[in-house]
Amino acid sequence: MFPEVEEIKKKRKKLGISQKKLAELVGVSQPLIAKLESGKFDPKLSLVKRILKVLEDIEGSMKVTSIMKSPVISVSPEESIKNAVNLMLEHGISQLPVLENGKLVGSVTENRLMKFIFEEGDTEAKIRNVMETPFPVVDEKSGISTIMKLLLEFPAVLVARNGEIIGIVTKHDVMRKFTEGEKR
Repeated sequence: MFPEVEEIKKKRKKLGISQKKLAELVGVSQPLIAKLESGKFDPKLSLVKRILKVLEDIEGSMKVTSIMKSPVISVSPEESIKNAVNLMLEHGISQLPVLENGKLVGSVTENRLMKFIFEEGDTEAKIRNVMETPFPVVDEKSGISTIMKLLLEFPAVLVARNGEIIGIVTKHDVMRKFTEGEKR
């Protein structure tokens, strides 16, 4: 069996594509994909290459704009911690970019806020006192794989168009996108 065959299932699941959908796109039956993934079918190299090409095309076409949340909920450095906490609770989010006059200057996470509140007990302090480094920013044409790599290091990634922040992607957004494919 070709080593690439083992990659097919991994890539398919990573992309959130069902066996049925992959079979349709490749032009084969779903049972054939199932047999191939389970190792019960030894395919021709040309079929393996065709399947991998379809998966690569799907991966390349998945842009961050398909999973980003917009508009971006943010706070300014002069807002209170209490206001940031209320925004997080109201919107069910766990991090916020910090913008000053439309420019990204930092970030704040629920972990950082909880730590500050626990240690200082001050919810009226300014975000400026607790903000951390800004989340990374990617262009709107970036692929989801770029975002996934960044999310291994950061809690969120911002999406920009011509230098303007237009969206945000979190680990939760990516997990939701890929588990949706499992439900098909």
